Amino acid sequence: MAPPPKTATKPRKPLSRDRVLHAGVAFADESGIASLSMRRLGEALGVEAMSLYNHVANKDELLDGMVDLVFGEIDLPAGGTDWKTAMGERARSARQALGRHPWAIALMSTRTSPGPATLRHHDAVIGALRQAGFSLPMAAHAFSLLDSYIYGFALQEATLPLGETAEETAEVAKMMLAQLPTDAYPHLTEFSVGHVLQPGYNFGDEFAFGLDLILDGLERARDGT
Repeated sequence: MAPPPKTATKPRKPLSRDRVLHAGVAFADESGIASLSMRRLGEALGVEAMSLYNHVANKDELLDGMVDLVFGEIDLPAGGTDWKTAMGERARSARQALGRHPWAIALMSTRTSPGPATLRHHDAVIGALRQAGFSLPMAAHAFSLLDSYIYGFALQEATLPLGETAEETAEVAKMMLAQLPTDAYPHLTEFSVGHVLQPGYNFGDEFAFGLDLILDGLERARDGT
């Protein structure tokens, strides 16, 4: 009797630094950064944790590389474009990237070994501001202000219990409003009923208003007006 044919086994995709970093990002997106460990990442990749150390020296290097991947998703300020347009596009792209990877918000400015995408990003932003006529101190003010706004807004979007759609936001607002004592907080009630519960309300729409206000203010500060 002939032996049964051997079942072909699919060759395992070789491990690489790029694969490890992308797997780390995917893990953090799915389970949160607090759950990430070398052991659990190894399990997700189907390898022993020790295999990861052939590609990243330790967890800090893993986090550095993951943050660098997120920076690589952010559009750089376009050369030859009006600086306000360029900074606006960069801000919107950064917000979108942080929306995809909310775990990165707390890490973006904390890494002490930035990768090439991170350095390229910072250099491009500073360069765009300097080319637009910002002095070094004013460029520092502008960079700090814009990043504080972008990261802060992204953090609010990630943590506010408002839901992803206008309908979900309205339901949350109604639930919270129902818990308030009658007439105890008239201004909050007015705001909720007259604004949040109106059709089409979306907290994310506030981003554009604040960004335009900041860019207009920076332009006046640059020009000394």
